[in-house]
Amino acid sequence: MQKPWNLDLGDRYSNSGGVHRMWVYDTDEPMSQGSSTDPRTEMRWRQEYTSGQHMWDADVYLPSGTNGATFVQILRVIHPSGTPATDFMLNAYSASGGTVRAYDSTVLRTNAFNTWFNVKLEHNASGGGVKVYFDDELVLTTTDRGPATRHFKNGVYHHGSGRAEARFRNLTYWTR
Repeated sequence: MQKPWNLDLGDRYSNSGGVHRMWVYDTDEPMSQGSSTDPRTEMRWRQEYTSGQHMWDADVYLPSGTNGATFVQILRVIHPSGTPATDFMLNAYSASGGTVRAYDSTVLRTNAFNTWFNVKLEHNASGGGVKVYFDDELVLTTTDRGPATRHFKNGVYHHGSGRAEARFRNLTYWTR
């Protein structure tokens, strides 16, 4: 778990009845003292990989008011110099009753607030493809950003203002 460095985990995370709830404020500290990154409360999956097929699967609930927060991503922990740190991110914005975007651009879902929906993020690291499914419907196919060692993260990595929250249940990690 990654959380503001100066807080206890219970200050920004709870797990009750199989629902992982994570929240953060724009005024919170980053995950390590002296870091210039945005505040976050995230689960960092330890299944690092460089090849093969991997899928993160969960039911997601985004409460209204969350604006400018990444709630799931494929992070490139070891990557060639000058290449991006992420292969893919899903971000939540407050427009249209809750808008989910690929990064800050492509709208994948509206009216996403205050309802559970299933998200599958599939990565074929050997072939370079990323697929996004909402409620088992393919909503986006794109490419990754080249060779790297990666892992998945989910929670709230807050780039906006105010409070951001995301909830997750039925978390599953698939490999082939």
